[in-house]
Amino acid sequence: MTDIQTIEAAATTAPHARRRTFAIISHPDAGKTTLTEKLLYFGGAIQLAGEVRAKAGRRQTSSDWMKIERQRGISVVTSVMTFEYGGHVFNLLDTPGHEDFSEDTYRTLTAVDSAVMVIDAAKGIEARTKKLFEVCRLRDIPIVTFINKVDRETRDLFDLIAEIETTLALDVAPMTWPVGRGREFVGTYDLKANTFRRNQKGDESTQDLAVSGPDDPLFDTLLPNGAAETWREEVFLAAEGLKPFDLQSFREGHLTPVYFGAALRDYGVRDLIDALGAYAPSPRAQIADKRAIEADEPKMTGFVFKIQANMDPNHRDRIAFMRVCSGKLSRGMKAKLVRTAKPMPLNAPQFFFARDRSIAEEAYAGDIVGLPNHGTLRIGDTLTEGEDIVFKGVPSFAPEILRRVKLKDAMKAKKLREALQQMAEEGVVQLFLPHDGAPAIVGVVGALQLDVLKERMDVEYSLPVDFEPCQFSIARWVSSDDKAALQKFVSLKPSSMADDLDGDPVFMASSQFTLKYDAERAPEVSFSDVKDYQKVAKA
Repeated sequence: MTDIQTIEAAATTAPHARRRTFAIISHPDAGKTTLTEKLLYFGGAIQLAGEVRAKAGRRQTSSDWMKIERQRGISVVTSVMTFEYGGHVFNLLDTPGHEDFSEDTYRTLTAVDSAVMVIDAAKGIEARTKKLFEVCRLRDIPIVTFINKVDRETRDLFDLIAEIETTLALDVAPMTWPVGRGREFVGTYDLKANTFRRNQKGDESTQDLAVSGPDDPLFDTLLPNGAAETWREEVFLAAEGLKPFDLQSFREGHLTPVYFGAALRDYGVRDLIDALGAYAPSPRAQIADKRAIEADEPKMTGFVFKIQANMDPNHRDRIAFMRVCSGKLSRGMKAKLVRTAKPMPLNAPQFFFARDRSIAEEAYAGDIVGLPNHGTLRIGDTLTEGEDIVFKGVPSFAPEILRRVKLKDAMKAKKLREALQQMAEEGVVQLFLPHDGAPAIVGVVGALQLDVLKERMDVEYSLPVDFEPCQFSIARWVSSDDKAALQKFVSLKPSSMADDLDGDPVFMASSQFTLKYDAERAPEVSFSDVKDYQKVAKA
């Protein structure tokens, strides 16, 4: 039995085995959101694929639904889309590519079982791609590589493959090879199946052309003027000189299968979606504080990795996105919120298609469900059918920019505080409340987050705000095994201390020199730029 037959056989035995939960990661402008749209189109989830930068009258993308996303042509929040294709249930998470929204992407990667890495054929591995790959590597997430935009001028394909191997220390197994490049690009050749696939426009009825191999006369027709012979040499080198695909090595995160295409023109998209169904893992075991939770366990468990407020501005809703890790979630069931030890009814779990939603009568391991709530759930929370476990790996990172929020109408100070708290709970910004009673400070990774905050405060809360510099540029969480030592440090630094959203102490410094100076004089105190959810759970 082949790898594909084995996987397809397993998919018919248990609901969770049909699930494929994956994220799409890339450097900005590599074509990630366009590829997302085309996967939805080819999967039958939408009838007309949109464009990231749509002209007047053209349909815009499903995944970029916020006003600021449509204006700037970028993704600023993770979109969740669930659809069925080829006997599998796909949970696709389109992550922000811009580095200013890296925290949202990092949290999303805790909720997936595999990832698609999109690379621009003209640019190769870029800084953001490398950083996101390292996050995937820390979690042993298998990666499928899609080299996009081969219908334009490209680098040498073997140079691109070598760069992936050397820069990411990853074995590379090409699964398809482009037939022509740039203006001469006409389709993809499957190295394993000996088939040629043209632009299918999402039409599943279009048949692949079976060929006898690279020497088939068809390629002389497709690549005239001697180009066919050069192409055949490339195919021979790719098939014989590079690594063969090994399913186990891929699943362990050591090898990446590579597919070529041009998402904007519908090339290579079905190659990719077929590969995800055939090779991407079904839901994997998730690591908790006490043990690993297997997907096929009967009891429901899950963790919240994202909060989104005001998806429906008319109802001021607040949705917690939860990855189901094991068992079956049924509408109306009660689950235990481990952080508070209190039961929580799941009366209206929802499946999402970007902003659109539908009631989820039931969900299984690997599914992403939205749980409406009024501030009960936080990022990192664990829900179970009774067991006291906490899933690991949903951290907070120290912000790189600190600003005070300037309110134009002082009479709305209370409303501002509530709005900032909701934005912080959602993960848009981090909120710090100084011990000395000074105005609240917000922390972000990049300046673009401040633009998003300003836009959303105005549109969703009718609160026009500005930002002004504060005397601090560094924030670090402080902790100590010696509670008296921690309390002494906090009491001696009232003007430099703040509480975060969870009430945990944060030390504010004006410079690296100040941070180092105070840290050296408080050796019992730990200063951390990463806060693990476990500390919140135990607080």
